[in-house]
Amino acid sequence: MNQSYADYVPAFKAISDETRLKIIDMLSCGEMCACDILDEFKLSQSTLSYHMKILSKSGLVNATRDGAWMRYTLNKDKTNEVLAFLTGITREKEDCICKKCEKDFHI
Repeated sequence: MNQSYADYVPAFKAISDETRLKIIDMLSCGEMCACDILDEFKLSQSTLSYHMKILSKSGLVNATRDGAWMRYTLNKDKTNEVLAFLTGITREKEDCICKKCEKDFHI
């Protein structure tokens, strides 16, 4: 495996929260203004900003300033990359880490 597990930790941490998962689901339909996202939750603007910062830093969400508000889109390239990584580590493969363990322990 060429990817580093550590490279994907921020994305998995970002989606480990129910609110952020719902935001990702909302953004799957297209661009949304922070004000529209805020309408769906009983959150303060600062709490929403906190969640959006985590999603943006993870690379899963793109953020663009639009006057006083931010507009958000799902980063489809990053979400596809994360999905491919998860698929890759959850399927059996010739160079699987478990096969290396078998050789090391003569199983």
